[in-house]
Amino acid sequence: MNPKRLLARFSILAILCLTCLPPAAEAAATAAVKAADFLNSIGTLSAISVRGESLQKTIECAKYLGIRWLRAGIEGDVPLQQFIELHRQAGLRFSWGFGSGSADLAKLIQTARQIEAAGALLAFEGPNEPNNWGITYQGQAGGRNLTWMPVAKLMHDLCQTVGNDPALKSYPVWSISEGGAETDNVGLQFLTIPQGADTVMPAGTKFGDYANVHNYIYHPNSSGVEDNKTWNAADPTSACKVDGLYGEYGSTWAHHYPGYSGADLLTLPRVTTETGTTVGDAITEEIQALNLMSMYLDQFKRGWSYTAVYLLRDRVDEGGNQKFGFYRPDYTPRKAAVYLHNLTTILADRGFLEKPGKLDYSIPGEPATMHDLLLQRSDGAFELLVWGERLKGSDDVSVNLGGTRSSVKVYDPTIATSPAQTLTNVRSVPLSLSDHPMIVEVAK
Repeated sequence: MNPKRLLARFSILAILCLTCLPPAAEAAATAAVKAADFLNSIGTLSAISVRGESLQKTIECAKYLGIRWLRAGIEGDVPLQQFIELHRQAGLRFSWGFGSGSADLAKLIQTARQIEAAGALLAFEGPNEPNNWGITYQGQAGGRNLTWMPVAKLMHDLCQTVGNDPALKSYPVWSISEGGAETDNVGLQFLTIPQGADTVMPAGTKFGDYANVHNYIYHPNSSGVEDNKTWNAADPTSACKVDGLYGEYGSTWAHHYPGYSGADLLTLPRVTTETGTTVGDAITEEIQALNLMSMYLDQFKRGWSYTAVYLLRDRVDEGGNQKFGFYRPDYTPRKAAVYLHNLTTILADRGFLEKPGKLDYSIPGEPATMHDLLLQRSDGAFELLVWGERLKGSDDVSVNLGGTRSSVKVYDPTIATSPAQTLTNVRSVPLSLSDHPMIVEVAK
């Protein structure tokens, strides 16, 4: 067996008699988050049935991965009925946006009404990367190196139109991506421009309900494979070295127009509509798989409500390195697809949980490369995810459960969807963590 896998395994030391461990100190109760909320955050991007892709294969891949939403919209030639079919067969919902270079507000709203009527609408989204794909709105060109007033006016009109539509007003608007490139200080670094901001557009102008960021894991300022790679990419503060929240909504990266304070950024509603990594050089398929799995966890843990990975399947109609996909061009799955399938299968929950409960647990001595997240399924079971982001070596910790637990299962999503260990009447579970998550399931 691969020695790395042996090292990365849960290392529930069979030689220890778990029932004989000394009583663990009582930990402060931690409130769980609905497992469904985390699962609902998991999204990706796909051309669905164009650019060499197949609707039926897209459906099969989405169901296997366990993703819950796709970034989509009016750009491209995908028939509207195919989005509805994706929802019907795979349960997917869609962030509905303009795409790259479009500013057709009437078309966006008209098509969104049909998506909403089918129960498949998740949110609205502003134009994709106006710094790369300029738009023309109301006869004026904007974005790129021109004025960004047309972009600002479009977003203001989108928010007003959605807010005044009885069928659509309950759906959030996600702002534009790469707003940090604005040339003139129109105020797109805010969701709603506050008083005293000294922007071209007036105070009170609304551009969205959620900040929208493309915080790709690797960036020229952070190009290497390293510990805590995806944890750091999800950092909402100025410490983030990739193209993160701060450079878009704190101090814009192109001209340093001031936006939200560091304290405000911590609680700013936010989504990621593109992230991911190519495969190549030091980023092996194993590293990509580990990165994408921990990335979804890090994003959710650090306050991102929804995260979409670029890309479901490798592009075959673009030059350059296009090895971003969970799937290769022939639809064979990479390790990233297998690991995410295992994770979402273990956590699978489409039931309803009115209010999550609490669990007394603690992890004494948890190192900086280890993180945890407590979820609860609708059947009452707690799913404690503990993951490491350490490239070499491992860390041994003990998960104290705050009392005797009648049934505990431990899962390793890099190996299988079945329990790696089943324990009874235990107060503590020893784990050895290196570069991926383990799931400690505690029966209600």
